[in-house]
Amino acid sequence: MSQPHTRTALSVNLNKVALVRNTRHLGIPSVTRAATLCLKAGAAGITVHPRPDARHIRADDVQALAQLLKAWPDREFNIEGNPFHNLMDFVQHVRPHQVTFVPDSEGQFTSDHGWNFPQDAVRLKPLIAQAKAWGARVSLFMDPVPDAMAAAKAVGADRVELYTETYASAFGTPSQASALAAFEATAQAALAVGLGINAGHDLNRDNLGTFLRSVPGVQEVSIGHALVADALEMGYTDTVRAYLACMPA
Repeated sequence: MSQPHTRTALSVNLNKVALVRNTRHLGIPSVTRAATLCLKAGAAGITVHPRPDARHIRADDVQALAQLLKAWPDREFNIEGNPFHNLMDFVQHVRPHQVTFVPDSEGQFTSDHGWNFPQDAVRLKPLIAQAKAWGARVSLFMDPVPDAMAAAKAVGADRVELYTETYASAFGTPSQASALAAFEATAQAALAVGLGINAGHDLNRDNLGTFLRSVPGVQEVSIGHALVADALEMGYTDTVRAYLACMPA
């Protein structure tokens, strides 16, 4: 199934801004200030992943960002997390544009795998339906497994977010081509069953362009760690513009 070409949207994940702020009690750096600067620079949306231990993004950040984004009606708010932990409360009360279901454990260092089918199908399906009833588009965090795309569609997902760590780790090595081929095949399988495609995890200014030129139909990338690290040196405005420049027009 082909899809009209549109430029990939950049959603900036602000977790690491909140992580630095939480090391002191001064309220700096400001998560909402970071969001404002990224949006002004051209970011299409803001992503947060509030975990149960609130080690970075907190509940009040989610509320503040939802309020901020009301002034940016053409941009999107994406909330990530495990729907079996604290995520659904945020979805119900904030009503984000998109919710991304991620199968991380409560104390997990970072997200490191996607959902498994058919094992996760029965318990995911009613939560996907509920999130959609609250007005959110639902994306499932998935490994690059082509055969899993039909199952993701069958449980009601609107999109998948392809977990790109295997590509990022292989970038610049002899394994790059085979790693990228898995994402190309998975994207083709997703498009064939009518799923939208997002991507994220360890994408950066070096590897982003190659990924987007090779993998068809990517509608959104969510980038946090590398982008915030670049912003420490370049500033939010120049960093967002640099990432946008990596994206094929």
